[in-house]
Amino acid sequence: MKKKWIYPNKLREEITEEHQKSSVLLRLLRKRGFQDEKEQEEFLSLKPQKTYDPFLLKNMEEAVQSILNALDTNQSICIYGDYDADGVTSCSLLLEILGKLTANLFYYIPSRFEEGYGFHKTAVDKIKALGADMIITVDCGSTSLEEVEYAKQQGLSIIVTDHHTIVNDMVPNCIFINPKQKDCTYPFSGLSGCGVAFKLAQAIQHTLEDRKDARSTLLNKKALNDVLDLVAISTIGDIVPLVDENRTLVKYGLKRIQKGSRCGLLELIDAIGISKKNIKSEQIAYSIVPHLNAAGRMYSAKIGVELLIHSGDNKEDILKRKTAVETLVKNNQERKQIQEETFVNCMQLAEKINDTDLFLLIASDNAHEGIAGIVAGKLKDYFSKPTALVTLCEDGIHYKGTGRSVEGVDLYELLHTQNPCFERFGGHAGACGFLLKKDNIEKLRSGLNEHMEDLTKENPTLLVPTLRIDEKLESEELTKTFIQQLDCFEPYGHCNEKPLFLIENLIIKEIRYMGSNMEHVRFKAVSLTGSNHDYIIFSKASEYKEKLKIRTSVDVVGYPSINHFRGTANVQFIVRDMK
Repeated sequence: MKKKWIYPNKLREEITEEHQKSSVLLRLLRKRGFQDEKEQEEFLSLKPQKTYDPFLLKNMEEAVQSILNALDTNQSICIYGDYDADGVTSCSLLLEILGKLTANLFYYIPSRFEEGYGFHKTAVDKIKALGADMIITVDCGSTSLEEVEYAKQQGLSIIVTDHHTIVNDMVPNCIFINPKQKDCTYPFSGLSGCGVAFKLAQAIQHTLEDRKDARSTLLNKKALNDVLDLVAISTIGDIVPLVDENRTLVKYGLKRIQKGSRCGLLELIDAIGISKKNIKSEQIAYSIVPHLNAAGRMYSAKIGVELLIHSGDNKEDILKRKTAVETLVKNNQERKQIQEETFVNCMQLAEKINDTDLFLLIASDNAHEGIAGIVAGKLKDYFSKPTALVTLCEDGIHYKGTGRSVEGVDLYELLHTQNPCFERFGGHAGACGFLLKKDNIEKLRSGLNEHMEDLTKENPTLLVPTLRIDEKLESEELTKTFIQQLDCFEPYGHCNEKPLFLIENLIIKEIRYMGSNMEHVRFKAVSLTGSNHDYIIFSKASEYKEKLKIRTSVDVVGYPSINHFRGTANVQFIVRDMK
């Protein structure tokens, strides 16, 4: 689909003459909201300091006291997680932290297929039967008002820790920790589920240390540092804002991953063929997170937990890690195959309604539920429209749906306008999940499209895909030094995307197609001043074939990188779009 380019010269009009005289990197910092020198230093620092007192989170003191009381009386504690990477890492984090203080601890992750997302009454019954006295939820529970009441009726103590959107300020009647809740004084609401679990762990550690409790030698600051790798994976994988405290947590977490200190994670990294020394947010997002998610998508998320928590050198732990790695790799390969087949089928369904619908609601009875979210995301990217894929439940009466949204359309708010259609729904601006009766599908489709019509009348370019160009570069500015300086903007992610640069008036010299289906293309191009570099288009070579001609003049948008090949390092430019 043709993209609208927002050119950097339009952006430059918004900054002062003084800014225009600054370096490219300084202009980028200022455009991203870092105006004074201290803010800029913090953003670029290899050792950022931006972090907040965990006790600023509402109900944190009560949560810590309740957990310490449970530990003092040797109560059995169950950690209740979700089946995605955020839930798996959250669960693993509290198992590791509380496991230093008690052996009376276990975990429960619901099945995506049998139970679905969230806190369930049937799970409460199972957990009670296993002898639990307390349940601590991670990455779920904010909307589980009835389920929490049911658990309390069964005599269980409940602590809910979560980060998801809260509906109508209604929260569970229990110890509830969520930075998004009303009257919470925590200065940053963008933590991942694992980030919230980490703040709970931090609060427990601080309390033991302040009280000079003997257990503080077991749960010390090193123990907190050791779990930052889990926080980094969750923060990147759950697509929460990679700014503020999240940036601090991820930077230190990436260092833990690069050291290879978690045996299971290191073995997974080796198995999927990436170098731990060069791991950045991109490798986390596109390699590690999909493998952790694959278990929950295809079978059971418990495999991911088993991988992350077993770090011993004994035969049992070694075997568990080996089995977990093999299972995750196999699950991910299977996920890719099923995902591609489902995408092809759903593309055909989407094309039938694309001309008439502004919200693509795709009903695919045979689609694998575990990959519905990925396919919805790919369809959203292709058609540049908010998209939801619904699959038929085993009862034949209900549809389970997963949605993904485009920039500028808050999916949570959009779905909330159709609340009567749902049995349950939840999520945030970019993604959602819901359950509805099959009979309501057409009512939902009609309501969503009516609302989208209103939104597009207010903003006619709402669904036009855009490339927001950060800066204009000259070809000769593409140097190793510049790229190394640009690396200071890492880690990239939501709200801190990789900057895009415009290079104009390049003349194509050489063209070489690559890949088994010639889906990639590398071309050499020279600027008017004689500077030349390699330019690469990944996966979409066919879309640009008509423009890729020798001696053709082109403008490109993308970002620079360094290609390491056979002991040499060369500058190249990854092209996102070309005119």
